Amino acid sequence: MASDVIERLEVCSLPTARRVAAMLDQEPDAMHEGLALPRGWQFILLGADTPRKALRSDGFPGLGVPIPDLGLPRLMLAGRTVDYLGDIPIGATLRRSSRIEDIVEKNGPSGPMALLTVGHRLKLRDELVLTETQTYALLAADRGRAAAKRPEMAYTPAPGSAHRTIVPDETLLFQYSALGFNSHKIHINRQYAQEVEALPDLVVNGGLITLLMTQFVRHDLAATPSRLQTRHLAPLYCDRPLTIVAEKVGLAWRVSALDDQGLLCARMEVETQ
Repeated sequence: MASDVIERLEVCSLPTARRVAAMLDQEPDAMHEGLALPRGWQFILLGADTPRKALRSDGFPGLGVPIPDLGLPRLMLAGRTVDYLGDIPIGATLRRSSRIEDIVEKNGPSGPMALLTVGHRLKLRDELVLTETQTYALLAADRGRAAAKRPEMAYTPAPGSAHRTIVPDETLLFQYSALGFNSHKIHINRQYAQEVEALPDLVVNGGLITLLMTQFVRHDLAATPSRLQTRHLAPLYCDRPLTIVAEKVGLAWRVSALDDQGLLCARMEVETQ
């Protein structure tokens, strides 16, 4: 069920790029107008500016398009696909097109759910420079207790795999949420996450996990992503070590995010230039 396309102009502003750099402990003043926005930072152009009165009950501001009321109050990111077709200069104005591409309703092990797919396109003048498709799982109210009992997916990286460990803390979750104007309560309200959704702690934003994995590709692997596909398999929680591991698979990279128990929580397949 596709929706109408919503178009708007987005500015890739220098101040916002500087703030992303600061969040990632990079030198903000290294950013300047005309520099290509680092790949992975496009989240600053894909947020929603939903008025508070229109927020969902879980605080999620929407996807750049109105979300139909399916009676499913919980939302989790399931995956995304990004194609980088060109560079986005800092300071440029882009035309963004967003729409719901599909909604699939079904019954899962814990009751009704739906998979909602949203597509975004960014054009610089008349040139398509980026496409991003995001898939979200919409869940019933009682699914939080099932989510807290996550399946165990042990993963043993190959010897010699590139890796880095990061501890996403409350400050990082706040800064990422603020830069993307994401008020989803599971990322910023510990009481809500624990008492309403029965989760152990604040959940690390799925988009933040994708960003950290993409940063790892760019910096640790010295590679420029041209396409990435990410699947989120289980939540990662605030203040717990997150280990990113990369293995070469043919001409591409397979990047995995492991929790503090070494269990697989997200996987990204990356094609590079």
